[in-house]
Amino acid sequence: MKLPALLAACCLLLSTWAGAQTADYQRIALQRFPDLATVNLDSLPKGKPLYLKFWASWCKPCMAQMPHFEHAYQQYHDRINVVALDININERKAAIQRVIQRFGLTVPVWLDQDGALGVALGLVGTPYHVLIDAKGQVVYTSHEADAELDRHLALLADGKASPAADTGALSASQSQALLKPWLKGRHLLFFTATWCDWYLADTRPAMSQRCIKVQKGLAALHQKLAGQPWQGFVNHLWTTQDDVSKFEQQYQMPIPFAIDTQGVLFNHFAIRELPTLLLLEDGKVKARITDFDSPEAIAAQISAR
Repeated sequence: MKLPALLAACCLLLSTWAGAQTADYQRIALQRFPDLATVNLDSLPKGKPLYLKFWASWCKPCMAQMPHFEHAYQQYHDRINVVALDININERKAAIQRVIQRFGLTVPVWLDQDGALGVALGLVGTPYHVLIDAKGQVVYTSHEADAELDRHLALLADGKASPAADTGALSASQSQALLKPWLKGRHLLFFTATWCDWYLADTRPAMSQRCIKVQKGLAALHQKLAGQPWQGFVNHLWTTQDDVSKFEQQYQMPIPFAIDTQGVLFNHFAIRELPTLLLLEDGKVKARITDFDSPEAIAAQISAR
């Protein structure tokens, strides 16, 4: 094959692959708030770029940025599709409604109900701004609502070309490799976050106390189920290995913990409440526990399976 033809073929292949990737994330099922109807990014008006903001009602910097976000929607909604995407972790419908009322939000609010879009777009912490051009290419990401975000929004609204941005999202094969160890055999997986005790103390005190109580009680539960193949995972948002080490030491954890890379396991096993305990058999959820009030009942439930 001659060089020009080879180059053309490569370009076509890359274009096809990029189109497939775009179509993949645009078809991820989301929920429209408040009716929770199923929607996806592909259902938005065609031919317009897109501004997504990932947020949570308990996220303090998200709240600080809400006036800026609503202003951006008012300024650009005729030229840019704008969506507020709640990450739906430890979330409550009433809490979302209070945020809408507090800031007078008119921007559409959707839920990334199982975290799939966050995984696809490289979410590592909230708030997370993602700008996507009219061709479906991510051109800018940021955690800040600042002059640089405003500059990129203006370029996007004017249809000016920008180079593709690397979101750091995992490929399908990378995600599958992370899942593979948990798709065979029996596993008892405990999901939580290193920050659910202290970060939620002001915004969600009841949730914070629940995290503390369950994490302090994990050693006793582990004793009742000592023969089980335990593994702990912490949410990846704003979490480092140093955070995990401090967390393990603080609670004297009896089981090993790892960061759930890019939220792959949280997404695959639909972990939206913290803490959660799963019993897996060959990748299938045999028990899902979010009520930890009775360790005896939990131990009996797990042991019976």
